[in-house]
Amino acid sequence: MSTETPPDQAAEYIPEKVKKAEKKLEENPYDLDAWSILIREAQNQPIDKARKTYERLVAQFPSSGRFWKLYIEAEIKAKNYDKVEKLFQRCLMKVLHIDLWKCYLSYVRETKGKLPSYKEKMAQAYDFALDKIGMEIMSYQIWVDYINFLKGVEAVGSYAENQRITAVRRVYQRGCVNPMINIEQLWRDYSKYEEGINVHLAKKMIEDRSRDYMNARRVAKEYETVMKGLDRNAPSVPPQNSPQEAQQVEMWKKYIQWEKSNPLRTEDQTLITKRVMFAYEQCLLVLGHHPDIWYEAAQYLEQSSKLLAEKGDMNNAKLFSDEAANIYERAIGTLLKKNMLLYFSFADYEESRMKHEKVHSIYNRLLAIEDIDPTLVYIQYMKFARRAEGIKSGRSIFKKAREDPRTRHHVYVTAALMEYYCSKDKSVAFKIFELGLKKYGDIPEYILAYIDYLSHLNEDNNTRVLFERVLTSGSLSPEKSGEIWARFLAFESNIGDLASILKVERRRFMAFKDEYEGKETALLVDRYKFMDLYPCSPSELKALGYKDVSRAKYASLIPEAVVAPSTPALKDEADRKPEYPKPDTCQMIPFQPRHLAPPGLHPVPGGVFPVPPAAVVLMKLLPPPSCFTGPFVQVDEMMEALRRCVLPDTVDAAVELITGKQLEMSSEGNGPVENHSVANKSLKRPNADSDEEEDKGSIAPPIHDIYRARQQKRIR
Repeated sequence: MSTETPPDQAAEYIPEKVKKAEKKLEENPYDLDAWSILIREAQNQPIDKARKTYERLVAQFPSSGRFWKLYIEAEIKAKNYDKVEKLFQRCLMKVLHIDLWKCYLSYVRETKGKLPSYKEKMAQAYDFALDKIGMEIMSYQIWVDYINFLKGVEAVGSYAENQRITAVRRVYQRGCVNPMINIEQLWRDYSKYEEGINVHLAKKMIEDRSRDYMNARRVAKEYETVMKGLDRNAPSVPPQNSPQEAQQVEMWKKYIQWEKSNPLRTEDQTLITKRVMFAYEQCLLVLGHHPDIWYEAAQYLEQSSKLLAEKGDMNNAKLFSDEAANIYERAIGTLLKKNMLLYFSFADYEESRMKHEKVHSIYNRLLAIEDIDPTLVYIQYMKFARRAEGIKSGRSIFKKAREDPRTRHHVYVTAALMEYYCSKDKSVAFKIFELGLKKYGDIPEYILAYIDYLSHLNEDNNTRVLFERVLTSGSLSPEKSGEIWARFLAFESNIGDLASILKVERRRFMAFKDEYEGKETALLVDRYKFMDLYPCSPSELKALGYKDVSRAKYASLIPEAVVAPSTPALKDEADRKPEYPKPDTCQMIPFQPRHLAPPGLHPVPGGVFPVPPAAVVLMKLLPPPSCFTGPFVQVDEMMEALRRCVLPDTVDAAVELITGKQLEMSSEGNGPVENHSVANKSLKRPNADSDEEEDKGSIAPPIHDIYRARQQKRIR
């Protein structure tokens, strides 16, 4: 049975470049090149088809003002004003991007112009914009547009005229003390405005504001300098760990630190905090996936809140305190939904405000995410519950953790140690460790934690029994038991006699007989070593085939991103030779394969030697090879022809050689003229080493030189 597909449901043609872009986005949802292709395709489509692409775009980059503006402009173009206003409601308060706010003001101006309440709505829009984004360095145009709008408002009567003058003056005075580009022009316009109203009053008002203006102008210059080089339109993507990204992060933090230094030298802590938070908001538009920026912003608000509380400003203190919680809420609700660091910081912050119910909701919210490892979450949750509500609350969280199949062995270790340190009950801790041993008896890390606990209690017999149980039960594979055997040997070395040490060594050798066949001495090293002290030199250990199981284990746990400490290493470690020879990469040259390369160009077949720096400079000055299309000279043949060529010594001989005739004198004008300007001169330079002045002096002037003839007549 065949079914025909209706025309409206027929598969639409999708360009090949769009298919490739979609495939790239499946691999990396933050591939900006692929998104650029989709954006260009959407801009060429009707908004009904393109809306899905735009929604995906702003969902992937919710803090990008540029992408929101593209979406809104597409809807404005289609005159879907209801959708435009909903889009502004979704993004305007969260994305403090200057171009997006200018787009908003332009939209209000163009679409609300015919309404009776247009003037009130427009004034409210301008006030709203200046309140949110007036600190932006590029906000000059918004200030000027607002002033021009107020000047253009019709005022009937002296009262209305005074109201308009007051409104314009208020905006001018706010703008002239706000650091931004073109603040000088705004000040000049303000001075002219005041002088146009009342010359005598203007002088006093300008003098009153002059000091604040000079301060703002100074800060504006610094502001412009510190903002130079920042890529403010870049979409926020997860950390790439590239040099360019590191440079941008450093520059953003430099800008934020500059704002924290109070460049305006004001004593208004509220104003300082607002300017610093505006800097953080601008930074988060670009670096929203960096948790440290969110955390530092919340920390700064918390510090400002405490400072204002000390000064007695309780209203602003509470405002900033709630705003700090809002920063955390925004972070875990948008770009960093799975970042445990921010969840834990948020929970601690709410705990410091004694909002324990809120802390419970934060931890439960994180645990509700299915594709995470909840082990660390349960551990921190247990610690909070014990701190805030007592040991019983911590036990209830541990019970919840045991029921979660995603939980790992670390929760049992934490619960046991919490019981030991907080309730001082060793029996409960033993029960928890034993309970965990049934479930995680094949994990060496858990067994070692249990051993450490027993060693801490100085329970020698129980520790020895645990070693025997673990090593003879068969639950632990031989590959995983190496570190347990090493710890057993260290245990017997500390508290046992020589016979017990030898017995453990013998059993250990039998367990690893295949690996240590013929290397019995290598196992002897573990008997005598202590911490990082060894009875042999590094080269001797290498010759013995010794492997430090514990050191290799802990080295593998260190993440690659951790930066090495700046403290100098010990001499014996620094001088240790690598396990394999390494080439001197400083002398390596880039391998640049070339098709049909001449022999001898490179030691590696197919490569070319790098051009010397001086030659590189010359090659940049020369036109590219594509400019020359011929003719191409056979250089070898030309050089051979020049080598065999015999040059005549005189001009006569040269003329006779070329033309086959004697040099003739022809009569032109008033006298004889030579056919060749170089007559009677040797083709070769008579004195190759003579200087230029002598060469010039040996050249005779022309016979009919009009200029010289006139000079001679004047002399006569």
